[in-house]
Amino acid sequence: MWKWLHPYANPEVTYHFTGKLIPWFKYISIGLLTTGLIWALAFAPADYQQGDSFRIFYVHVPAASLSMGIYLGMAIAAFSSLVWQLKLADASAAAMAPVGAAFTAIALFTGAAWGKPMWGTWWVWDARLTSELILLFLYLGVIALHNAFEDKNLAGKAAGILTLVGVINLPIIKYSVEWWNTLHQGSTVSKLGKPSMSLDMLWPFLFTFFGFAFLVAVIICIRFRTEILARNSMRPWVKTLVLAETK
Repeated sequence: MWKWLHPYANPEVTYHFTGKLIPWFKYISIGLLTTGLIWALAFAPADYQQGDSFRIFYVHVPAASLSMGIYLGMAIAAFSSLVWQLKLADASAAAMAPVGAAFTAIALFTGAAWGKPMWGTWWVWDARLTSELILLFLYLGVIALHNAFEDKNLAGKAAGILTLVGVINLPIIKYSVEWWNTLHQGSTVSKLGKPSMSLDMLWPFLFTFFGFAFLVAVIICIRFRTEILARNSMRPWVKTLVLAETK
């Protein structure tokens, strides 16, 4: 059943395959983000309570959602690396960590900028904000472990264990607004059946969300290819590739 996946365990095959995906993801991301951001910033109606300041929602919510999604993907890759000793899984986890950290930082910064006019302060030790900050520290810890050892296998195992332990933070982030009495507002888009926003606000959000998602895919693919080259630098196909690029 899974025989079609076997060729992609080969670093050379996966390197070239991800290279073919990058242009597609890039153009889709550009199209979605251009359309979504113009729609969101120029044409979507202002919120009846928050006015135009709510428009940061179109960056903050995708960044926050993707920060958790990237971590989940990193955890799956780490689990695959630890259990089945898949070297490419470890490389993909290493590629994802800085991207996830960047989007977590964006989520925290935009959240603070949104919270200032709404709450009157840049930061409160709110359950959602605090657990998102912990997520940033987890990302930084994983990055540090990946770079702390010369032996990539040992580094991958240490980082993978920390990644899997940190998974417990994801449901805390997701359900913190339901489990505790917090300042952070509840879900508006992810409600099943009926989101708490009108369609003329929802559609530009969907464009921006998927635009950022494809942007993440582009960046991770680029970093993944770099990790493959770094970990296979002595292989003949890498040397041939480098010679071909320098000609």
